[in-house]
Amino acid sequence: MSWLTKFVDFFTGTEKKKVRARNDKGHYVADDKSTPDVNEAYTTKRVLKNTPKKKKAVKKKIAIKKVAKKKAKKGARK
Repeated sequence: MSWLTKFVDFFTGTEKKKVRARNDKGHYVADDKSTPDVNEAYTTKRVLKNTPKKKKAVKKKIAIKKVAKKKAKKGARK
């Protein structure tokens, strides 16, 4: 991999992956047996890197339950 490819990958958040080649109709392209040194069935595509997503905090549900209990106690006093 050249330094330019690494540079582009770093700043665009992408990476190169080998994927199955497809024709215009979307069907897979077969490997040509007459060219043993080249594999036509696979091509390289630039795809976005998978970044882990942050999990949402569950603390809000607990806070809502506490507020509901306080309101219920205030309503019972009246």
